[in-house]
Amino acid sequence: MWKWEVVEPRGIIIIIHGAGEHHGRYQWLAKKWNAHGLEVIMGDLPGQGQTRGRRGHVQSFQQYIDSVEAWLEEGRKRNLPMFLFGHSMGGLVAIRTLMERSAALISGVILSSPCLALSQPPTKTKEFATKVLHRFAPTISSKSGIRTEQLTRSEEIREAYIRDELRVTKVSVRWYRELVKAMKISNRYPEKFPDLPLLVMQSGEDFLVDKYAVRDWFDSLALTSKHYKEWDGLYHELFNEPEREEVFRFAVGFINLIIP
Repeated sequence: MWKWEVVEPRGIIIIIHGAGEHHGRYQWLAKKWNAHGLEVIMGDLPGQGQTRGRRGHVQSFQQYIDSVEAWLEEGRKRNLPMFLFGHSMGGLVAIRTLMERSAALISGVILSSPCLALSQPPTKTKEFATKVLHRFAPTISSKSGIRTEQLTRSEEIREAYIRDELRVTKVSVRWYRELVKAMKISNRYPEKFPDLPLLVMQSGEDFLVDKYAVRDWFDSLALTSKHYKEWDGLYHELFNEPEREEVFRFAVGFINLIIP
């Protein structure tokens, strides 16, 4: 767990990274939040970044939820307005955490291209194979299928990601089955999502996440305050796109509505 603190903070934001990456890819975003008076707490999810254990593998999706709960508990010690930000799989982790754990002291949620369905799911044959293998050989790994050129249009960030020694390029069968289960639960029980101010920011040109599934999930939520923004032409990693300053301004505008 890492903290990015500021003098006289007006709030805290918990950042949850996506699959195959780590918290270090969010340093630009952490600095931007700091500049607007928000402290940042973030860490690496199990099997990712600098965490111990088999890379690209989890026994259960609950391991992700437990990690985020620990970050939230650290944030609650400050007794400040707190926001939860999740990108891609991190968005799915945020959703599942809020469905299962306490939303105490959380003032709002921001989801960036949340992984509620895959834009290119495996074939039926591969899907069946994963169902069989995860029972008998759950740690068998294969390439994640995440292609750098599908993440962002920024050549600089693509090159940095390719050189990143902490990048995870293979995932286990168990990891995939746990991801699928988490997506199904999130879509099946939208009523379990707490009534918190929500901003969903979705890539308009998303090669990883099914943007239509994201919109369907958003529409199914009965919340007092919810906002949806689709960014036409932008790729999956909205906060790594050439237009990321504009994307950030929209996100911080949402927070300013809640804590002026």
